[in-house]
Amino acid sequence: MRNVKPLSLLFGIGAALPLAAAVDDGEKENDESAHGAALEEVVVSAHPLSAGGLAEAVVTLDAEALENALALSIGTTMARMPGIHSASFGEAVGRPVVHGMSGPRVRVMEDRIDAMDASVTSGDHAVTVEPFLAERVDALKGPSTLLYGSGAIGGVIDVHTGRIPHRVPEALSGDVALRAQDNGRGANVAGRANGGRGGFAWHVDGFSRSAGEYRIPGFAESARARAAEEEEEEAHDEDEHDEDEHQDEMPAFGRLPGSHADGSGGAVGLSWIGARGFAGVAVSKLRYDYGLPGEAHAHEDEAHEEDDHEEDDHEDEGHDEDGASDGTVTLDVEQTRIDFEAGVVEPFSGFEFLNIRAGRNDYAHLEIEPDGAIGTRFHTDSYEGRVELVRKPDTGFDGTFGVHFAHRDFSAIGEEAFVPPVTSAMIGAFWVGERPLGRFDLEAGVRLERVRHEPERGLDRRFGVHSLSLGLVAELGGGQLGLSGSYSVRAPAAEELYSDGPHLATRSFEIGDVDLEPERALHAALTWNWQGERFAVAATGYATAFRDHIYGAPDGTEMDHLPVFRFTQQDAVYRGVDLSVRYTVAELALGRVELSCLFDTVAARVDVAGDDQLPRLPPTRFGVGVHVHRAAMTFDLDYLHAFAQDEVAPNELPTDSYGDLRARVAVRVPAGDADIRVFLQGRNLTDEEQRHHTSIIKDLAPAPGRAWEAGVRWSF
Repeated sequence: MRNVKPLSLLFGIGAALPLAAAVDDGEKENDESAHGAALEEVVVSAHPLSAGGLAEAVVTLDAEALENALALSIGTTMARMPGIHSASFGEAVGRPVVHGMSGPRVRVMEDRIDAMDASVTSGDHAVTVEPFLAERVDALKGPSTLLYGSGAIGGVIDVHTGRIPHRVPEALSGDVALRAQDNGRGANVAGRANGGRGGFAWHVDGFSRSAGEYRIPGFAESARARAAEEEEEEAHDEDEHDEDEHQDEMPAFGRLPGSHADGSGGAVGLSWIGARGFAGVAVSKLRYDYGLPGEAHAHEDEAHEEDDHEEDDHEDEGHDEDGASDGTVTLDVEQTRIDFEAGVVEPFSGFEFLNIRAGRNDYAHLEIEPDGAIGTRFHTDSYEGRVELVRKPDTGFDGTFGVHFAHRDFSAIGEEAFVPPVTSAMIGAFWVGERPLGRFDLEAGVRLERVRHEPERGLDRRFGVHSLSLGLVAELGGGQLGLSGSYSVRAPAAEELYSDGPHLATRSFEIGDVDLEPERALHAALTWNWQGERFAVAATGYATAFRDHIYGAPDGTEMDHLPVFRFTQQDAVYRGVDLSVRYTVAELALGRVELSCLFDTVAARVDVAGDDQLPRLPPTRFGVGVHVHRAAMTFDLDYLHAFAQDEVAPNELPTDSYGDLRARVAVRVPAGDADIRVFLQGRNLTDEEQRHHTSIIKDLAPAPGRAWEAGVRWSF
């Protein structure tokens, strides 16, 4: 599986099928009326059953809600949705945390294909999905292993870009957005356009952004971390020379070193649309250049372990003339991605739609040391494809058959190459379906999957895994009640099997276990969605029991002056509740006034006596909001309180509670056929110190202090 023949074959089949279908019908239908008409009703989304309602919890951000939530990373963009947090590493990096799970348990996708970057490998690697170019974001909260493989045992975040058009638009359309922020002097411009003629449709988009180091309300290092360091220094009874060295250090205050971020990119897409099908391709490029907050601290710790002569030689490094730290690591990311999609309406007897989706990604980044030297080079060459065949509704079970495959060549060379080069491959087959049963709809599904890891050094591992699901959806009291259960299996990731080296991003020496077995999960969830004229509620209660849950645990030793974390397996249980409520208080001449409420909590335990806490578990949150809609103006005032997280894993400090007050006012200005929307918003208006417990560097890098952002969006 080291060649790309499966992908080439898939591209060829995908291109041929819609062409054949269109030619066959070309003499029967007029071209102008056929183009796009048959495809208007075909909606390809993150879940093929989503049009009829799902037993599992699903949330969507689109239109105004997405615009209000936009941030530099997809994790931060989604982080105020119930049950979703962000494993942030500064503002530029944030991988979503769904129901307390992240990393290899949550798949982040772009148009139903994996991001195919290096974000799973380490928490300091950015997800290369650009939220400012998204049209919609779907979040599947719960196991989605049937559709997207064992890496979706915790959930899926799917970003829809519209880069491959499915129909020819009637007229040119698009939008351009400009944003500017005072904290960090951030600036962002993004735009997209869609058009077409005859049987062809095209899409273009692009963005450029820059942000300096952002302001924080106090020290970068938390009070708990500073106190722990002082205790450690006293315990080691350091000599006078070492004490003087520490006194010369200037702790970061008021601004977070390494929190700068720049990026640019864009895409071009072209589709051919016929009477019964379409085929399209999109090519995108992306570049990120961002700092790693907290990395300066890690490198300073390494420096203190050097001998006196080396310390004297570097005595003045790491500080500029104003005393601000310049000793941060930066990442230089480049990516080129090619995506393909084709679809055919009624391809065979008894089937409604055939969709073929494939992508290829060439990703690389350099980790550049403070002195300009290249520390580590990461590279992944990946491709992924899926073929889905949808049955007609009158054949008993409505549903989708599919084949899914992926291939990844990963390499890391340099100081932090803690994972050897490894080739990973996956192939799976799945079926998901639903069937009406009187007052209930029955959902069911099954997936069979093979996973293979072949490291450059070490033992190859092969896994055969399978997953099953069953759900019931019922209309109850004007709302929808869903009950779901699933058995999901996840094959170990390459990082969990083969890691062996210092990893400064996590401040640990990570050691994998090549003998790890797949982790198995029994999941149950109860969801309730109800919407009336003035009241709407969405609630989810869930529990997941893992057998052989894989996680990194400290073994009490040190290597290279770092605590050793070994990947191990133990049984574990996750339990939690998500709730969101919206109530229309009044319909007045001044406009509609609404109140909103958000609550989520998750608890997790691993079956280890005395050390039963899992690391970086999200805190309980509660939020309230007031929303006023009047003609062309909207006003939002929201307050979110994150409670203290005192239940911590070994080698982890508790995190204090914090509040986040936000306000936003937006005005819509008609301009002929176009639409102009101007907004002003403030975040963290009380300028509180906010530390996210889900962040690896939460004790070294707080979230930004008070920030004001203004922007304008022109849609045409």
